[in-house]
Amino acid sequence: MDNFIEVNIYTSSSAIDGITGALADRGITGFIIQDSADFEDFLANKSANWDYVDDSLMGIKTAEPHITVYVHDNAQGAETLALIREYIEHCKQDNADGFYGNIRIELANVKEEDWANNWKQYYKPFRVGKSLVVKPSWENVTPRDGDKILEIDPASTFGTGQHHTTKMVMETLEYTVKAGDRVLDLGCGSGILTIAALLFGAKQAAICDIFENAVKTASENIENNGFDCYKAFCGNIAEDKALRTEIGGGYDVICANIVADVIISMSPFFAEFIKDGGSLIVSGIIDERVSEVTAALSENGWKAVSEKNEDGWNCLLLKRV
Repeated sequence: MDNFIEVNIYTSSSAIDGITGALADRGITGFIIQDSADFEDFLANKSANWDYVDDSLMGIKTAEPHITVYVHDNAQGAETLALIREYIEHCKQDNADGFYGNIRIELANVKEEDWANNWKQYYKPFRVGKSLVVKPSWENVTPRDGDKILEIDPASTFGTGQHHTTKMVMETLEYTVKAGDRVLDLGCGSGILTIAALLFGAKQAAICDIFENAVKTASENIENNGFDCYKAFCGNIAEDKALRTEIGGGYDVICANIVADVIISMSPFFAEFIKDGGSLIVSGIIDERVSEVTAALSENGWKAVSEKNEDGWNCLLLKRV
């Protein structure tokens, strides 16, 4: 029998629709919503025919609005929870006007410190593509001839490599990156894609994320794999022209393993970073959003030359036209 972790996201009534939409973009489609505002509407409905409301329902009237989702208590669940945490952290940073209320995550029946350590039991070394072996920092492996060992400690960031989105990008990087390439990783998370690119022969990399913690974690992971040939940036390239200028251009490969809406918002700017003949890899796109993403990229001069799909997630390799 599968075990699940109950994840409760507390927020304001006005933010619930936006948060559930963002979770759906991250492949999370099953929600339980408790919203006192909806219950007030129910009570005020003059056309309803009811004489009695159960006490358990009346409790919703005073409950703090929240969204409940369930994640598997396994490796994929750990990645999904990391995606949720990353998104909620973004909401917290964008909450100056209080729109999201007292936004936070609480895990039912699980202590935060226990989950932070227990999920590691599911994270074992595994192979990606022809030569890459991804292993957590606390595990040992015996490499075969030709293996490239990628050691990662994701901390609280998304990117152990086990999620379909990340794995498909690494597989694509293996046949895309050439010796001496310069690689740009937008939305770097744990830094796993940058490390993979460097192991495949890239000579220089740049990483960027909107979260300072992600940039810090990625930098530590890159250096722990023996590389110092990278630059690190923090910010939103879709909103910060100065940041785009600082990152510069001439990159052979760009990776953006994020979500559909963010890729769409970035689509006008990818060309600023790429060199002639360079490759763009985008991932983190659910089936329902592929056409929107490809349309936005096409409008900005990109054409898909190959595609991968696993379990409802998509990864595209594109070139300039």
